[in-house]
Amino acid sequence: MTFQVGEKVVYPNHGVATIENISSRAFAGNLERFYLLKITYNSLTVMVPFSHVGELRLRRVTRNGEMARVVNFLSEGRCPRYSDWKDRFKDNTEKMRDGSLLAVAEVLKSLLVLQSQKVLSFREKKMLDRARHMLITELSTSRGMTEAEAAQVLEKALVKAQLHLPEAL
Repeated sequence: MTFQVGEKVVYPNHGVATIENISSRAFAGNLERFYLLKITYNSLTVMVPFSHVGELRLRRVTRNGEMARVVNFLSEGRCPRYSDWKDRFKDNTEKMRDGSLLAVAEVLKSLLVLQSQKVLSFREKKMLDRARHMLITELSTSRGMTEAEAAQVLEKALVKAQLHLPEAL
């Protein structure tokens, strides 16, 4: 998959990023091309080698059809339950790395359900916040709306499942 300078992409586990530059560098005598990404959330700059794009699951911003599935899942879908926090954290970490927006929505919803039953650990609170942010920024980017409007769309979907979108940490 190739991208262009200025294009918005999703860097799994970090969220929406903009391709700022495409450059080449020599490492150990080999010339490698890189995407220079600026991550929206924290303005972090990341260099991604062309050869690692697939492995990292770098992808384009989700289109409206998939976005509708995510919003529908938040209002009606079921989440797996784990009694052991290690299993739950491992599964959620893998879903965040997966890069799929639906997987991120599963993490958000499962942690919201758990939060309604007990206090989340610090690590799970951070993961919930990251999932929240990733959903809001991708929805706002995909549909050309503000982040506040995107948060309202997600909140409206979650209310149908008797959940609420948490405030940012």
